Amino acid sequence: MILINLLPHREERRKRRKAAYFAGLGLAAVAGLAIVGAWYLVLQQMTAAQQERNAFLNGEIKKLEVQIKDIATLRAEIESLKARQKAVEDLQIDRNVPVHILNELVKQTPEGIYFTSVRQDAQNLNVSGVAQTNERVSEFLRNTANNSEWLVKPELVEIKAATVQTASREQKRLFDFSVRLAVKRPQDKNAAEAAAAGRPASAPAAGAAASATVAKKA
Repeated sequence: MILINLLPHREERRKRRKAAYFAGLGLAAVAGLAIVGAWYLVLQQMTAAQQERNAFLNGEIKKLEVQIKDIATLRAEIESLKARQKAVEDLQIDRNVPVHILNELVKQTPEGIYFTSVRQDAQNLNVSGVAQTNERVSEFLRNTANNSEWLVKPELVEIKAATVQTASREQKRLFDFSVRLAVKRPQDKNAAEAAAAGRPASAPAAGAAASATVAKKA
């Protein structure tokens, strides 16, 4: 009977398997490192590209911010110009208002009343004077409330008795009074007339046209 010793052959095969196993581990490690390195490079490129896009967007945002500031400045200038234009138009429209006020005072003031002070503050008119009786002041208030086209909302501020000496040295009893009225502007008057006629009020397109209309009504 022939006996064969297989131990050296098995030991050799075990060594080859162990070497193949470690070689496989080494190749896997190298492959993993290569994949990690490649992914790191890809991430670096993506990060650089995103940074470039961010820088571009930041630059464009700064440009837009400058444009927005310019637009805001232009809007402020436009509003300022509109305010100036409106002020000029209002001045042109209101330039004949004092004439209308004086005409209304002459028309609505009854006999026995003498004005000592007429002062206008914007759309408010303060009138002070002397009346022979209380009834004269009441009549003046009624006239301005019911018949006046330019003076509205009369309000008696004060009335008090006063004694004055005439040229013949006689003592005469009079009444000092003060009245506050509201002045109706031409555009308000036009709007009221248009509303009464059932049509929309047409605002003056230009200052010259508005002043011509007011002058015609005067």
